[in-house]
Amino acid sequence: MLSPEQDPIYQLRFRDLIFGIQILCVAFGALVLVPIIAGLDPNVALFSAGIGTLIFQVITGGKVPAFLASSFAFLAPMELGISQYGLAETLSGLLATGIVYLFLSLLIFWGGEKIINRILPPCVTAPVIMVIGLALAPTAVNMASEAGETYSVGMAVAVSLTTLTVTIITTVFAKGLWRLLPILTGLVAGYLVALPLGMVDFSVVAQANWFAIPPFTFPKFHLPSIIFILPIAIAPAIEHIGDILAIKSVTGEDYVRDPGLHRTLLGDGIATSIAALLGGPPNTTYSEVTGAVAITKIKNPAIMTWTSISAIILSFCGKLGAVLQTIPAPVMGGILVILFGTIVVVGMQSLLNHGENLMKPRHVAIISVILVFGVGGMSFQTGYFALEGIGLCSIVGILLNLFLPQSIND
Repeated sequence: MLSPEQDPIYQLRFRDLIFGIQILCVAFGALVLVPIIAGLDPNVALFSAGIGTLIFQVITGGKVPAFLASSFAFLAPMELGISQYGLAETLSGLLATGIVYLFLSLLIFWGGEKIINRILPPCVTAPVIMVIGLALAPTAVNMASEAGETYSVGMAVAVSLTTLTVTIITTVFAKGLWRLLPILTGLVAGYLVALPLGMVDFSVVAQANWFAIPPFTFPKFHLPSIIFILPIAIAPAIEHIGDILAIKSVTGEDYVRDPGLHRTLLGDGIATSIAALLGGPPNTTYSEVTGAVAITKIKNPAIMTWTSISAIILSFCGKLGAVLQTIPAPVMGGILVILFGTIVVVGMQSLLNHGENLMKPRHVAIISVILVFGVGGMSFQTGYFALEGIGLCSIVGILLNLFLPQSIND
């Protein structure tokens, strides 16, 4: 009988577990930040992210290397809804957003590949992918350079640059297994530098319980909340399509055909509804994870299974989750600088791969508006409904592509 050290299956599973934990570290900051801001419980968010990703994998046949977690797109309406209607009532609106995903899923299923190519050609999808990275760039810079309660700007910059430098060195020069762990390596390096500088607060670890069942909250049917939140789901659904196309560009696999956008949309929608059913924030595919896949070249969707299992376990273990919460913002900022930048490069590469003539007037118009609207923060707001950022530039790009004649000045 082989020992664990000699068993190749054991070695493979252990390695995949490490890769999965690395992905969770990448997603953890945003995953817990959304529920904290919105007034939800981070442990419920961890549990619903893990369950949601597993559901997504089942629906997509385990073919897409994506991890689903707390969506920033719903943050503002969640805050407004909770303050106006209450938490349980707002959750009913979030639960109903799955209807939008279901409708779009059926539309793509019935229309087939032709409708996808017509609505989402490279001149639309590539700049949207770039906007995903560029729009998040200020978040990375702020996390990397802003002072905290116990540290100065100079200390923050030193730690974030250490994290970034170690990540780059590992990505470019490391060999073997170590080459596949640049993000985890960078996190550890930044954390070790932050420790003697007094930037790590362990009080949250001391206060946390070893074992605790997440405090689930169940939705209460409330029609005004449903009417308020339902239209907002259009924007993150469009953003989901951009994320899937970004993952496609990174891995070289055509997820539009197999398992199909109709399945990925349906999986995301059901994951969002399940999260709301448990009292968690809506789920979405994570751009940080796409960047991590691009850097590490680890394209195995099974890794996300380990990420999901780790998230579920953490949701019940207060101490372990609290340890991850001690990671200082500058450490995460250093990692996000390269992750978000990588997403921009993926979008640029997508345009090059399709041989698009960017100077065609039609292409100039579409790409320019998408980039400036997305990066510039253009927003259209009516009452409580707001369309902005990635969702807005995606919809505007789709409309321009549909209404501008193909032959214009070509």
